[in-house]
Amino acid sequence: MATPKMLDSTCSIARSLGVLGERWTFLILRDALSGSTRFAQFKDSLGIAPDVLTARLATLVEYGVMTREPYQEPGSRPRDAYHLTDAGRELKLVIGALQQWGDRHVPHENGPTIERRVRDSDRPAHVGFVDESGREVGTEDVAFLRTAAYPA
Repeated sequence: MATPKMLDSTCSIARSLGVLGERWTFLILRDALSGSTRFAQFKDSLGIAPDVLTARLATLVEYGVMTREPYQEPGSRPRDAYHLTDAGRELKLVIGALQQWGDRHVPHENGPTIERRVRDSDRPAHVGFVDESGREVGTEDVAFLRTAAYPA
């Protein structure tokens, strides 16, 4: 579960980690971005313990990253499906950045397992910083500056 201390932090990274920083959370989000919605799909894909999956999904629902929606297959008991909200879909950028970093700095011997492509084309896509005019800015040219809200 999210820790209150992290969620009360003035640092947006600490607050984000309070919701997203538990082990398994980004893998759940990766699978959700690939179309998984059901508990069993997440459990089978990840090999995650059911109690851990339940806790991670509950946190994602509590903080508006996913919604829980009931469904029932004929002859089965009612169950919940988990769907990304707009906030959850925005995490595609974060997931893509983590994939890109991992492919570059801790590559698998067989190459990438996921490729980022522009939808309906074969053009590769990468994650990067973009300025207000839409031009890409190299990471070396981006500064992270403290504001008055961030204590020294």
